[in-house]
Amino acid sequence: MYIEQLYTNCLAEAAYYIESEGEAAIIDPIRETQPYTELARKRNAKIKYIFETHFHADFVSGHIDLAKKANAPIIYGPLAETNYDSISASDGEEFKIGKLTLRVLHTPGHTPESSCFLLLDADKKEHAVFTGDTLFVGDVGRPDLLDGILTREELASMLYDSLNQKIKTLPDSVIVYPAHGPGSACGKNIGKETFSTIGEQKKFNYALKATNREDFIKQVTDGILPPPNYFFQDARINKEGYSSIDSVVAKNNRPLSLAEFNREVKNGAVIVDTRKAEDFEKGFIPSSINIGLNGQYAIWVATLVHIRTPIVLVVDNNTEAEAILRLARVGYENVCGFLQGGVAGWDGKLETVRSISAEEMKKEMQHTQVLDVRKHGEWNTSHLREATFVPLSDFPKNLFTLDKQTPYIVHCGGGYRSMTAISIMRNEGFTNLTNVYGGFGAMVQAGLEVVTEEVAV
Repeated sequence: MYIEQLYTNCLAEAAYYIESEGEAAIIDPIRETQPYTELARKRNAKIKYIFETHFHADFVSGHIDLAKKANAPIIYGPLAETNYDSISASDGEEFKIGKLTLRVLHTPGHTPESSCFLLLDADKKEHAVFTGDTLFVGDVGRPDLLDGILTREELASMLYDSLNQKIKTLPDSVIVYPAHGPGSACGKNIGKETFSTIGEQKKFNYALKATNREDFIKQVTDGILPPPNYFFQDARINKEGYSSIDSVVAKNNRPLSLAEFNREVKNGAVIVDTRKAEDFEKGFIPSSINIGLNGQYAIWVATLVHIRTPIVLVVDNNTEAEAILRLARVGYENVCGFLQGGVAGWDGKLETVRSISAEEMKKEMQHTQVLDVRKHGEWNTSHLREATFVPLSDFPKNLFTLDKQTPYIVHCGGGYRSMTAISIMRNEGFTNLTNVYGGFGAMVQAGLEVVTEEVAV
């Protein structure tokens, strides 16, 4: 038996490679096929099946391209109807991989077709369960992606039955392999580990400790934030099908002359500068949004830019292929190209951002408003007493609550998101903005006063 978790940090997503006796199965692959075909080649194995736990909403799966390249069927659980060839397996149906068995456990709740796959070893003993978005470490999948068809309460009720009848009944020793880790918007507060056991989750996961249906529904739905808009588009793409990833990258990986770049911007393209914040602040093209490749780049682009909006890229160090591929992973295929030469290819005046240390911030806070752009959970845990809270995920629609003439010191957790926030605010007419190096972590170390009690937001 061989199991490998292939974790993609920028998506907070886990795919899985399972192998026995030269046969392999892939569960929840990301869009590019190379990681899986290459691993199978190195291990001299043949990919026999591609399993999908559900129609993913936060990324475009690689199941269709991989199925073609590996000549392997795509397996969903019950209720999955697709516009391409796939198998909708019945609850309890089993599939053999060498000496191993994968058993389908239909676990509706996150979505109606959501299923887990229980791995049985050569002796038919329960070894691991691949839970998709049904069960995470410390959390469960959000039940609000079908409002208008099924309410969040109806889906949460289904999830309660799935967890109690299919998951909690497994032996405590069974390894839990979820589809997502921390940072994913598919759960409210996913733990930092990317795998666990049934026993550990029964002890520490709030959702598995609920003693009745009503309490469970309240806990799972309470405080849940609206899903990013691109979730619904990605789920549709995963259900209906898509163009080959190779053709998408080839079409979008297009160097643009300065004249072409300016023409695309004039026609409505958004400039996404993928450099690190510390490089962006030293000089950037006016109207650029800074979303660095060194963080959860694809997730933030998809959260802040509409999926149909054309994009032009500013990159450095020949990273355009990576930037384009990572956008394609979340269904963003409308990339017009990238500026040849990066920032150096621009012929106009560059703009800059002022940044200060947390120690310097102490001196300036008396005359400046502090703006915290972190997530709700981070703010609730602790924040500066004097700060105003507008999470980056709500940009730019909630910026109307702020005065454009007020000086703002903008911070996030470590400095990545604050530069994104500042770049968007500048495009919205804010003129006096300062970034904080190291973000909230540096501010705590510098001894700035924080409040830690939970507050309503």
